[in-house]
Amino acid sequence: MKAFRELAVQIIQFRGAHGAAVCRVGSEMCERSKTTVLRLPPAGGDGPFSAQDPRTDVAAVLSRTAAALRDGRVVAVPTDTIYGLACLAQNSAAVRRIYDIKGRNEHKPLAICVGEIHDIYKYCQVKVKEDLLRDLLPGPVTLVLERSPTLNRELNPFTPLVGVRIPDCAFVRRLCQMCGEPLALTSANVSAQSSTVAAHEFEDLWPELAVVVDAGPIGDRSRLGSTVVDLSAPGKYRIIRAGRAFSSTVDVLEGKHGLAAEDSG
Repeated sequence: MKAFRELAVQIIQFRGAHGAAVCRVGSEMCERSKTTVLRLPPAGGDGPFSAQDPRTDVAAVLSRTAAALRDGRVVAVPTDTIYGLACLAQNSAAVRRIYDIKGRNEHKPLAICVGEIHDIYKYCQVKVKEDLLRDLLPGPVTLVLERSPTLNRELNPFTPLVGVRIPDCAFVRRLCQMCGEPLALTSANVSAQSSTVAAHEFEDLWPELAVVVDAGPIGDRSRLGSTVVDLSAPGKYRIIRAGRAFSSTVDVLEGKHGLAAEDSG
């Protein structure tokens, strides 16, 4: 049992000199003021772990991360594409904090992340069949839809649209479910810098975060984010950004559901 627990997430916090929080994560020590690093072994040694992985105390990590989010804090989490920064989308102060941490232009929108298909209908006005949503999600795709009045008006107040994700990452989906509302989600990097596929790559941001969930290197390390597709116009689609699963996404949109590419000109 002791050996099993050593493979699980271990967190020991105490106050060191000058009040700095010192955290033991696995066998490593790190000093981060008010930052907790939670380590999860990746499934098969490659990519984000499975929520069913018996080596990890997933419930403990989820609980700590969800508590930080509900407290209005910003956290870093693995997704199916790259590492992301997340906060509660309905918390305007937390949303502003993400912009500050990234140095992000305030007129660049943030996407939201939900746990299940039915959650999309709470925060977006959907003009496509549910079968289309299920063909693309969960997966490395962001669907841009018309926002509903339920979504925080101070999130992307300059546009009637919002991008929504359901990552193919059990941890993030369960986190959304535990919080009971969408997460605002963006890449874990300073704006204009490269996307990150390992937690140490954005270590300079750790002091600004309440929790960093380290699940090891993600996927094929391509650094490609999700493919972003606008589905706000009935019967049409527009690719805003070609990312992971681009070709298969277009195949679903055109070949299976008969949508037409919107003329960008």
